[in-house]
Amino acid sequence: MDAVDVARWQFAITTVYHFLFVPITIGMSLIVAIFHTQWLRTRNPEYLRLTKFYGKLFIINFALGLVTGIVQEFQFGMNWSDYSRFVGDIFGAPLAFEALLAFFLESTFIGIWVFGWGRIPEKLHAACMWLVHIGTVLSAYFILAANSFMQNPVGYRFNPETGRAEMADFMAVLTNKVQLVTFPHVIFSAYMVGGAVVMGVGLWLMRKHATTDDEPMYRKATRFGAIFALVASLGVIVTGDIQGKIMTEVQPMKMAAAEGLYETTTNAPFSVLSIGSLDGSEATRIIEIPGLLSFLGTGTWDGEVEGINELRVSERAMAEKVAEQYGPEVAALVLVDDYTPMIPLAYWSFRFMMGLGFATMAAAAATLWAMRKNRVPHGSVWTWVAILTPLAPVFANSWGWIFTEAGRQPWIVYGLMTTSTGVSPSVSATEVWVSMIAYTLVYAVLAVIEIKLFLTYVRRGADPFEDPADHADADEDAPLQFAY
Repeated sequence: MDAVDVARWQFAITTVYHFLFVPITIGMSLIVAIFHTQWLRTRNPEYLRLTKFYGKLFIINFALGLVTGIVQEFQFGMNWSDYSRFVGDIFGAPLAFEALLAFFLESTFIGIWVFGWGRIPEKLHAACMWLVHIGTVLSAYFILAANSFMQNPVGYRFNPETGRAEMADFMAVLTNKVQLVTFPHVIFSAYMVGGAVVMGVGLWLMRKHATTDDEPMYRKATRFGAIFALVASLGVIVTGDIQGKIMTEVQPMKMAAAEGLYETTTNAPFSVLSIGSLDGSEATRIIEIPGLLSFLGTGTWDGEVEGINELRVSERAMAEKVAEQYGPEVAALVLVDDYTPMIPLAYWSFRFMMGLGFATMAAAAATLWAMRKNRVPHGSVWTWVAILTPLAPVFANSWGWIFTEAGRQPWIVYGLMTTSTGVSPSVSATEVWVSMIAYTLVYAVLAVIEIKLFLTYVRRGADPFEDPADHADADEDAPLQFAY
């Protein structure tokens, strides 16, 4: 593999690994804030115990997400310097807002929340976790604004003297049509993840404590998590449907690749299973639903969906038009031999994303049904439900991002820059291999730490109830210490 291939692998590994923690952070921050608020409203000891218990799991995940996220910044400078030079003026603003506003909001108030038990007024203390959640949502918004520019470039002008895209309209970047539908889709997906984690952990502990006084508390958490995941999944479906139509409008090749649709078709079917030819020129559908792809892409069952063969020609024409408009500086960035993404990866990542999402919905619904009339689900199958349900939406999110990014290829910025021209020209494949192996080994160690810490605290369960100290009685001269 050359430097481009290795750099793409490295970015994929580090990004997907980091994004395992992001939706958990966003989703669980909201649920912990809700539990904390419920404690203030009801003074029910169960809510305080759940707040602190799930708060521990949230903090473990937040810490690992923070560490792995830092690497993303390094990636741009190390392996993608030409890309960074080309879009730096565009990406600088939203990423600066993310770091200076959203991330500082998260990190500051999570520190106050962790060390603030009994030191600050209760309502102010609970508000800190709400501010942490707001920070995570704002962080997602600004990062997605930068990513949406890669999907649908807006609000820029090209400077032929510097060979760079420059910011022309910051609000256009923030209100990109792709951004406005991607953001709620990602947030609802994160809420589904948070609900699934709370449900899975609660279900496991409810079964473990089925004969103790703690069973009602874990039942409460399990039911809340299952309902939360189900409601969030409805938001995922609605926003995903809208996103499919926007995607078909701005990136028709991605929708065609999602189905392996090679010829333009009306009443285009959606295949549950398909087998492609060895040369990638056609696909044989095994199980298909007539008209569903047309509905996903156009909103009508008999709508026309362009095929891969026609789009190869139209994307080449688009690239030539851009090259003619901006001159040889851009021509080198947009003209390649083939504008077709890797069809099997786009096809299966799209289905894994949807399949794991629906599996999460089914598990949540089945759990609620099994818990009716205060029943405790018995049998080994429920152990697997408790273990696998939190993992399913996490990996659904990962496959969704793989589809989003791989389906855009060969473009790194759609219509303006191909991936092969964004790599750092002075970095060799060997150098990228070295850094990728180093990062992968570090990430493996972090994974062991994360899993061990998470499982350790899950096995311990919620701590016994202790009436929190009044902040008025706190010793201001006492050193801060970790609340757990």
